[in-house]
Amino acid sequence: MTSSATIGVFALQGDVREHVRMLGELGVGVRTVRRPSELDGCQGLVIPGGESTTMAKLARTFELFDPIRQRIEDGMPVFGTCAGMIMLADRILGGAEGQETFGGLDVTVRRNAFGRQVDSFEKELVVAGIDDPVHAVFIRAPWVEEVGAGVEVLAEAADHPVAVRQGHLLATSFHPEVEGDGRLHRLFLDLVHG
Repeated sequence: MTSSATIGVFALQGDVREHVRMLGELGVGVRTVRRPSELDGCQGLVIPGGESTTMAKLARTFELFDPIRQRIEDGMPVFGTCAGMIMLADRILGGAEGQETFGGLDVTVRRNAFGRQVDSFEKELVVAGIDDPVHAVFIRAPWVEEVGAGVEVLAEAADHPVAVRQGHLLATSFHPEVEGDGRLHRLFLDLVHG
């Protein structure tokens, strides 16, 4: 797949390299985003796994928070994985006092729902829109407690949604970039080109 789109990867914190590599392998132009000017010209954005409270603080410090929030409101496609899912959620359970998110995704997400680092696990998941199961890696992962009317659940684990889509937003609790399986990134690129 080759695309004329440029996809930004939020690069202030988290597993940036893996997403950059994955998108590059799919033939997409990739730009790391650390400041507002680097967001300009991006047709989509990936928010990687990492630590959501740190991401929010750094986004504020580097004056990226409001530009990203505005681009989401304006309809830019965004794919959030793990902490990225938290950053897209409108509501958080178990968050730090006053924790901010970019929002846009009408879900309530529970931080670290599957437990601590030692509780990390891998699982084969059936994901709507993808033919064969996806090998999902869960690391201190959130899950979705509650979805709004416009949110489509794409996959579940432990009886909770772990992959969701709403309009131009896609989010997973797990890390599809870790295993080198580009199918979820392709699903995201369909939103970018859609």
